[in-house]
Amino acid sequence: MNTTINQPTVLITAGPTREAIDPVRFISNHSSGKMGYAIASAFLSKSFRVILVSGPVNISLTHPNLTVIPVNSADEMYAACQKYFPSLQIAVFAAAVADYKPAQILSQKMKKSAHEFSLQMVKNVDIAAEFGKVKMPGQVSIGFALETNDEEQNALKKLYTKNLDLVVLNSVQDEGATFGHDTNKITIINRDFLFQAFPLKSKVEVAEDIAAAAIKVSRKQVETMLL
Repeated sequence: MNTTINQPTVLITAGPTREAIDPVRFISNHSSGKMGYAIASAFLSKSFRVILVSGPVNISLTHPNLTVIPVNSADEMYAACQKYFPSLQIAVFAAAVADYKPAQILSQKMKKSAHEFSLQMVKNVDIAAEFGKVKMPGQVSIGFALETNDEEQNALKKLYTKNLDLVVLNSVQDEGATFGHDTNKITIINRDFLFQAFPLKSKVEVAEDIAAAAIKVSRKQVETMLL
C-alpha cells in the first residue's frame, strides 16, 4: 500500500452481512455492494487511503491505496471497523447490515422435522450508532437510510440518533434504485436540515456526489477547529 504523509483516510462498509443459522444456512439481504464499492472508487480518485470493510459480494476492486477487509457477520464487520475508526477522517456506513441475528448458531445442520419451526432472533450491533458514540471532533460519519415509507422522517431520526453528519436517503419506491441496480436516486441530508435531492444517476455518479458532500463537511469541520 502506498501512503503519503497526512494522507486522509476513509472507512467504508459495503455489501450485506450473513448471519449464520447453522453451518450451511444464513440470513441475509439483497445488497450487491455496488454502491459501497463505487464510493470507495470515488474516494480513491480523490487521493484518499480507503479501508473497505466488505460483506460477501461478487465485486473486485484493487488500488495501491485500498485495503479490503472481507467479513461475513455484523459482529465481524464491527470488529474490523473498530481497528481503524480512531485514525480516520471520514466513515461511510454503506453496508446493509442485518438488524437481527439468530440467538444461537447450531454446530450441525438443522434437520427438517416439522411443518413449522421458530427461530429466536436477537438484535445486532448498530455499527453506525456505536461509532457515533465515540466520534471525535473532526471526524465525519455518513449513514444510509433505505426506506419504504415516511422516508424523510425516518432519515432524520437516523441522522440524530446515530450522531451522523450526513444521511443518504433512498427509497424502495423509486424505480431503478436500491439493491442490485447500477443506478440510484438519493437525497443527502445534513444536520442543518438541508435536503439535497438528486435525479436518478449511475451509482458511479452517485458515489461522486456522496464523496464530494462528505469531503465538504470534513473540510468545514477542520476549518472550524482551526479558528
